[in-house]
Amino acid sequence: MRSILFLLGAMPLHAQSVERPGPIPETTVQWTATKIAVDGELREPAWAQAPSVELGFPWESQKGAKQKTRVRLLWDDKNLYIGYECDDADITAQYEKRDDPTYSDDAVEAFINPRPEQTDVYFGFDMNARAVMYDYVFFQTRFLFKRLNLEGLALATKINGTLNARGDTDKGWTLEVAIPFTEFEPLAQNFPPKPGERWAMNFNRWDGVNPERRLSMWSDSGHERPSPHVPKRFGVIRFVK
Repeated sequence: MRSILFLLGAMPLHAQSVERPGPIPETTVQWTATKIAVDGELREPAWAQAPSVELGFPWESQKGAKQKTRVRLLWDDKNLYIGYECDDADITAQYEKRDDPTYSDDAVEAFINPRPEQTDVYFGFDMNARAVMYDYVFFQTRFLFKRLNLEGLALATKINGTLNARGDTDKGWTLEVAIPFTEFEPLAQNFPPKPGERWAMNFNRWDGVNPERRLSMWSDSGHERPSPHVPKRFGVIRFVK
């Protein structure tokens, strides 16, 4: 890991908690024996065979369109692969540089905790429709280590429409990311994980342009206002082979 800058309050984190029904969701990460080309297109048969989860819309107070997002997971000896399929009638993304605030664009997120018995530390990956990465470590949902630039990441998107053209109607975009298991050290107990091992993760999407903007999530954070950074409410993934 490279040099780390200690930041506080970089993004809106806290909201009043409310009781919200629903268990913590679970899904499996399918093993792939075939090489995955990270091109943003999700063309390999392994993607079609992987279980899909769909993000939900916990906050009716938001005005943005409820556009579907589906997420799939794969793994091999070296990488964790995440694929997103995003329905989107108006694709917008302005940021172009690593560690820009991509969560302000049309973007997807993956929060990853390789050691679920603790909830103090997890990795964050915010990736916009331009395939720009903002990666960081979050500590106690208060302190964000922004200048964490993980090495060996592969990231690509495929846009079905016209980026930043507000007058037309787009269809959507897909995003594909490969994250080397070695980058999860020292939280990961094994890398690669062992079959049957469980990690805590959540998947989110920021969609639309203010004031018509909406946050969707896999596992509901249980907060009254839109707030994704609640590690105790992350879903569970299980590696299968």
